Amino acid sequence: MISKSKINYIKSLRTKKARIEESSYIIEGDKLIKEYIMSGKVIRLLVAKSGFIESLTDEQRALIDDIETVNERGLERISSLSTPHNALAVVPITTVKTDPGTILEKLCAAIDCIQDPGNLGTIIRSAAWFGITDIICSPDSVDSYNPKVIQSAMGALMHVNVHYCRLETFLGEAVRKNVPVYGALLEGKPVYSMKLRNTGVILLGNESRGISNELLEFVTEKMAIPRFVSFRYGINSLNVSMAATVIFSEFARRRGSRQ
Repeated sequence: MISKSKINYIKSLRTKKARIEESSYIIEGDKLIKEYIMSGKVIRLLVAKSGFIESLTDEQRALIDDIETVNERGLERISSLSTPHNALAVVPITTVKTDPGTILEKLCAAIDCIQDPGNLGTIIRSAAWFGITDIICSPDSVDSYNPKVIQSAMGALMHVNVHYCRLETFLGEAVRKNVPVYGALLEGKPVYSMKLRNTGVILLGNESRGISNELLEFVTEKMAIPRFVSFRYGINSLNVSMAATVIFSEFARRRGSRQ
């Protein structure tokens, strides 16, 4: 039976403060944990049903520091999900160095005050799918290790570095280096007809306010996703994570055609 202290430790990691202090976060789900192990990453604590634990090979178990066997009730006590999976794991946070010079040599995304964890998780997942390896978030954005972000990202954090810094500083460096800053705006040019480079910053705004006025001055290319319908009411924009997916896809399509 899992101890009360371990239960309290796992529950504490639902807060950003504890995740920072412990340099750890939680992942849940059979598939996600298996993929994490198969990628060769170390797990600090695995709490799972006996069937899941028995399915692991000796090599996979060697990557796990501590294993606790629990039943359904045990998982319900520690899971943040309404319907727990068969396994939960505590894994170390990967320290990421934020080097604007290196990041700006590739295509990256910058996010201005994204607050919904589901949106950030979906953006991370889309970035991984379309080959974007770095996302720069403003400090007031939701924590990338929030459990709901992890669930939405579905393992994509293994492939995408999420940085937090003042976007004015980062975008200012992009402008100084003559790196284009593509701002996603309602009044921009249609993304499908724009000239897109293999390097640049795709700037996405807050869910309700869009890109803040302080950052608009750094935008060198205004882009928009055109509507293909004529109605005026009911839908006046796309959800930010949906817009990010469309834009990432177009950049990837152009990159593929050039290659």
